Amino acid sequence: VQLQASGGGSVQAGGSLRLSCAASGRTSRRYLMGWFRQAPGKEREFVGSITWSDGTTDYSDSVKGRFTISSDDTKNTVYLQMISLKPVDTAVYYCALKLSRFGPYDYWGQGTQVTVSS
Repeated sequence: VQLQASGGGSVQAGGSLRLSCAASGRTSRRYLMGWFRQAPGKEREFVGSITWSDGTTDYSDSVKGRFTISSDDTKNTVYLQMISLKPVDTAVYYCALKLSRFGPYDYWGQGTQVTVSS
């Protein structure tokens, strides 16, 4: 399985971006796709996730109400729509795939940079 994240860029505070994560390869056993981010000098943190089977989403408190995760099963792609971006959202964003409900994430994308300027 390969995950290709894209859509990052530079925006001003208050702006929007949409990240994509396309999964390829043997994805029939996919369970959940998560988004994470890592800012310089900080630990990687959970942003949100979506369950492939029923579209259930979960978000960290820091992005709730501003970020929305959706999926397109026909394209094996998950999206992270980000609005009202803040400088603190600046980070490398990663998508990751879980093949089953329990256990760690099995596959990780390469990351895409998001930079929000004030």
